[in-house]
Amino acid sequence: MSAQQIDSFLALGLGFAFAGLIASVYTAWRQQPVSFSLLLRGGAGAIVALPLLAAAGPAIIMRNTLRGRRYERRPIHFVAMSTIIASFWSIAIGFQLLRLI
Repeated sequence: MSAQQIDSFLALGLGFAFAGLIASVYTAWRQQPVSFSLLLRGGAGAIVALPLLAAAGPAIIMRNTLRGRRYERRPIHFVAMSTIIASFWSIAIGFQLLRLI
C-alpha cells in the first residue's frame, strides 16, 4: 500500500469517527437524533445548524440508509450509493481533520 492510500483510509476512518462523535454528542444533549430536518426551521436556526450537519452528515446518511434498508426494504443499490456518498463526505472531513492535526 502506498502512503497516499494509507492516508485515505485514515481520513475515511477519522471522518466517520468524528461524524459519529458529533451525532452522539447532539443525541445525548438533545435526547433526539440529529437530522437534516434541522434545516427546515429556517432563519437563524438553520444557519446555526449548518456546521453541525456538515460535521455529522456521514453518520446521519448511514443511519438513515441502514434503517431504510431494514424497515422499508429499500433496494441494495440505494444502500450502495448512499454508502459511497457518505464515504466521500467522510474522507473530506477526515482530510480536513488531518490538516488540523
